[in-house]
Amino acid sequence: MQICPSKLRIRQVIAQLHAEGKTIGLVPPMGLLHDGHLQLMRRAAQSADAVVATISVNPTQFGPNEDLDRYPRDLDCDLALLRAEGVAAVFTPSTGQA
Repeated sequence: MQICPSKLRIRQVIAQLHAEGKTIGLVPPMGLLHDGHLQLMRRAAQSADAVVATISVNPTQFGPNEDLDRYPRDLDCDLALLRAEGVAAVFTPSTGQA
């Protein structure tokens, strides 16, 4: 699985997948993956050649009184789950770079 912390890297990986003639299924959860997310990964794998995920807590999804810094995150666990699902690549920008 390719871990892509930058826009440039994920674009390179997607371009390579396209160059190989592969279709891509995108699943964009914010992280802290659970069975519902994993079901989406499996569904994407059924209809595409490669699954790409994003793990990004987007600050614009939080209101002024919501605590972005306290949103639960466990990137190591998320990456392990994505590997087990056979995800081809994951975009993991730092907060605010999505």
